[in-house]
Amino acid sequence: MNECTHVDLLPHPEPAPLSATCLECEAAGSHPVQLRLCLACGHVGCCDSSPFQHGTQHFKDTGHPVMRSFEPGESWRWCFLDAAIV
Repeated sequence: MNECTHVDLLPHPEPAPLSATCLECEAAGSHPVQLRLCLACGHVGCCDSSPFQHGTQHFKDTGHPVMRSFEPGESWRWCFLDAAIV
C-alpha cells in the first residue's frame, strides 16, 4: 500500500460513524452497495457500485480525501486525491 500526505492529516482516533448505513440511499429509497466511512468526519456513504455513489459525492461536496471500507472484516483505505489505496 502507498502512503499519501493526506493520511497524516486524519484525526486520531478516527471519527465515529455518523450512521450505520448510507442515509442518502435510505432517503432515496435505494439499497446501498458496499459502505464507505469518511475518515475526516464519520459520514457513511455507498460505493461507486451503488446507483447514487454517495461516498464519492461526499468527497466532491466536502473535499474530505480519505475513506475506508465500512464493511465487516475490511479495513482498506482509499485517497480520492491520490487515487490510491493508502
